[in-house]
Amino acid sequence: MADLTRDDVAHLAGLARIDLSDDELDRMVGELGVILESVATVQQAPTDGVEPMSHPLPLVNVTRPDVVRPSLTPEQALAGAPDAAQQRFSVPRILEEE
Repeated sequence: MADLTRDDVAHLAGLARIDLSDDELDRMVGELGVILESVATVQQAPTDGVEPMSHPLPLVNVTRPDVVRPSLTPEQALAGAPDAAQQRFSVPRILEEE
């Protein structure tokens, strides 16, 4: 793999719209080089016969049945509210309509 240059890093930063100082460009040359070497190492892993996966462990969605059960009446739910209107909590307006 070809070595990463300062110009390469500056080009990548420009594409990502990241403004890097000269010191940051110099530091990123080394850091991105290490990242690219790590990716190259991982790409060498034997993956023949390995099924693609989104998660290393099997995921099971735990759900419960949607069953109607007794709950508070609107009057009971609003009993402690400082102000209510039309079976709803009434709160001060914070946005003006345009």
